Amino acid sequence: MKNHGKELHTDALLHSDQGIHYRAIKFVTLIKDLDLRQSMSRKGNCWDNSPQESFFGHMKDDIKDKMKKCHTFEELKQVIDEYIDYYNNERYQWDLAKLSPVEYYKYITTGEYPIALYKVFGNKEKPKLPDILI
Repeated sequence: MKNHGKELHTDALLHSDQGIHYRAIKFVTLIKDLDLRQSMSRKGNCWDNSPQESFFGHMKDDIKDKMKKCHTFEELKQVIDEYIDYYNNERYQWDLAKLSPVEYYKYITTGEYPIALYKVFGNKEKPKLPDILI
């Protein structure tokens, strides 16, 4: 809430896996008070867990060599923070209309596709969004 404030909508799904947060009364109460939903499927059900596990899988693959070179918590934190910034702002994803998560968020909230397709295809006017991306 501190970072996203009013941008968090009640349809946001807060992922906590089945660790300590899964059943912590303070945590569950806070989530309910903020009108957010908690990712709480039964053990072994990957439906709401899959996107998070996918992110962490990509992260581990992409930065494992950098992580091995870290000697302090601060070094590790910096490597992870840089990856999260890269993932959110630069890493294009097929399932997000070939956009980064930040670009996709802007696209779904404004309706404006952020990549200048007209420059790619040499047109002078900005074309409509391709059907494949709708």
